[in-house]
Amino acid sequence: MPRYNAVSLSSSYIDVAIFDLDGVLADTTQAHSAAWKVVFDDLLARTSTADQTHRPFDARSDYLAYVDGRSREDGVRQFLASRRIVIPERSEDAMVDSVKTLAARKDALVQVSLQTTSKALPGAESTLRDLRSTGIKIGVASSSANCELVLEVIGLARFVDVRVDGVVAAELGLPGKPDPALFLEAAHRLGADPRRAALFEDALPGVEAGLRGGFAIVVGVDRGNQEIALRQKGAHAVIRDLTQVTVRA
Repeated sequence: MPRYNAVSLSSSYIDVAIFDLDGVLADTTQAHSAAWKVVFDDLLARTSTADQTHRPFDARSDYLAYVDGRSREDGVRQFLASRRIVIPERSEDAMVDSVKTLAARKDALVQVSLQTTSKALPGAESTLRDLRSTGIKIGVASSSANCELVLEVIGLARFVDVRVDGVVAAELGLPGKPDPALFLEAAHRLGADPRRAALFEDALPGVEAGLRGGFAIVVGVDRGNQEIALRQKGAHAVIRDLTQVTVRA
């Protein structure tokens, strides 16, 4: 059985709390994994040969191992590397397989689904409301380019002081997780020292990024069967969801 922790945040040692979006504040996994499966299975079928038949994309194990928490382009690179498939980074022809075109196909598929299937995860709204009431600033740092859309759909945008997402990362040229640049940019925009910031992440590369960034507390959010892996990555605490978080003045 997973061993979860209760997490208590206090303004005495925390000035800001920064949250990843997917799997922490919002349930969007179904939309993302389904879109990735369509894109990757199509490519795998077309690149299979008489000598080698590629195993289909697994919407759970492959999703968690290669695309979860990463930018779309990094997700494409990581998954294809795992199958030893090499394609160009970009192509002027949208019909030619490249990292950029596969990422664009995935984004087009997921757009409509996010608007109809996204929902706030348990404890998300109450935790953000409690943080706001105690004066702890709130940031959302996500590699998703659809972050703004999802926050609006699930009704949490009104609580967020700073949003650093995939659009901002592309504009600034920020590297993806496990590099801490995305989280550090959010802390900077909140005017906070990472040593007085809490970070909530469900993806293993995100937990690693938080530790590399020197955040005061890195909380792993377990979406199922990752509790041990999150601890092994160095998460200071692991919770089932945000209902296990309390906020004190």
